[in-house]
Amino acid sequence: MYLIKTPGLIQGLFPNFIWRIPTNEKTVFFTFDDGPIPEVTPWVLDKLEYYNAKATFFCVGENIEKHPDVFEMVKEANHDVGNHTYNHLNGWATDKIPYFHNIRKCANMVKSDFFRPPYGKIRPSQVEFLQRHYKIVMWDVLSADFDQDISKEQCLNNVLRSVKPGSIVVFHDSIKAWKNLKYVLPNALDILTSEGYQFRALSSAFEKAPKGELVGNIVV
Repeated sequence: MYLIKTPGLIQGLFPNFIWRIPTNEKTVFFTFDDGPIPEVTPWVLDKLEYYNAKATFFCVGENIEKHPDVFEMVKEANHDVGNHTYNHLNGWATDKIPYFHNIRKCANMVKSDFFRPPYGKIRPSQVEFLQRHYKIVMWDVLSADFDQDISKEQCLNNVLRSVKPGSIVVFHDSIKAWKNLKYVLPNALDILTSEGYQFRALSSAFEKAPKGELVGNIVV
């Protein structure tokens, strides 16, 4: 069970998470979880480059270790990288100390203060510590590209019907998502571009904000 559009009620219950970037500009923030892997990530980079789009890649440390060359490709293309734990751990099923150590192991690789918990699952007791060290990034639009039981057309519709200015959208540069992603990503980029949207990496929202301003409930 998952929600395509994160309800405002849920966003309000966890105000210290970044769910979207407040803006009236036609800007959207595409994010990619679970990479980098050679079978999918370079293809994603090519599609983003074609549309002059920047994105944020929430990387699994183990995959960085296995595929350092692909990780370097992401950074050399000037996309943001973020922390998705070293082993893709479920925070609900992991004790605090092992969870923190796993995140720190990945943090030493990505050198980023953006963190996204795998599955979006994180305990309040974990949040209390992590928010002192990281910007916890969630989403307001889930493409559900990982779902093998939905069609590629439904996956694309999940994105197009839910996106609004400032949306943070989740895709996955993974084998599991490939069936849907190879159709959804180029079509979403093409259609949203034709509607006047631009695609930016998350760091740009913080770089442009005046000091002391709130960005997604985070004080810059």
